[in-house]
Amino acid sequence: MLKGTMAHTKRELAKRFLVKPGEKAHLSKRDPEDTAGLRSKAEYEAILQKNIERLFEQQSLLAASDDCAVLVVLQAMDAGGKDGTIKHVMTGLNPQACRVTSFKVPSQEEARHDFLWRVHNAVPRRGEIGIFNRSHYEDVLVARVHKLAPKAVWSERYQQINDFEKMLTKNNVRIFKFFLHISREEQARRLEQRIEDPHKNWKISLADVTERKLWNQYTDAYEDALTECSTKRAPWYVIPANKKWFRNLAVSQILADGMEAWKMKYPAPATNLNELRKTLRAEK
Repeated sequence: MLKGTMAHTKRELAKRFLVKPGEKAHLSKRDPEDTAGLRSKAEYEAILQKNIERLFEQQSLLAASDDCAVLVVLQAMDAGGKDGTIKHVMTGLNPQACRVTSFKVPSQEEARHDFLWRVHNAVPRRGEIGIFNRSHYEDVLVARVHKLAPKAVWSERYQQINDFEKMLTKNNVRIFKFFLHISREEQARRLEQRIEDPHKNWKISLADVTERKLWNQYTDAYEDALTECSTKRAPWYVIPANKKWFRNLAVSQILADGMEAWKMKYPAPATNLNELRKTLRAEK
């Protein structure tokens, strides 16, 4: 548990959940129940609301400056909370400058190209925030676990992904990557909720249950992906996600802090404001 003030705790979140470049991710040593010492839901709600307001302000600056783009990558086991994170953390963003892309099984056309083709096409434009619900990492996860590609192929994709993300960052795309870390027991509880709740029945499928048999294989695949592809330019954060409220707080905090660190400013007006005032007043 972190000690100290709430402000101190918040500042420590990025450091606490970072996968340090060059070091192994060690998912078994990361507690999905971790809340960094935060216990009060009242405090959480106030912090989350403030973070949502901060993100809206940063999005406004991003759109006005039109200098760079933000890419948020969300990965998780089934029922890990990707949709919930988007709903609760991005709720205050202007939809005109925010786009969510969900990557499912490649279409016939997508499968005829290299694995990054469909991903590159979805990268946000300057001034926008793009959110990937699953991403190019599926090609070192599902492709590996289900043997859709031989090891000689998927093992080379780590470097290809790093090169791709390096190219994006050199072209002013800022990348935030979050792995929402839940336990196997928590996943079972959430899947059962989907079965019992009529409003969530549509979210459950036989594949969600059968994939649980491959939990260990997916854990190994995620651990390798996080280890191989957490770089200084595009680091991974492993977010404890058993507690949905803390998941939302941590993602919003790291994202807001990261964008504020760029110290974006509104551009200078393109015309003389005094002349505009005179023109408007003359019309009255």
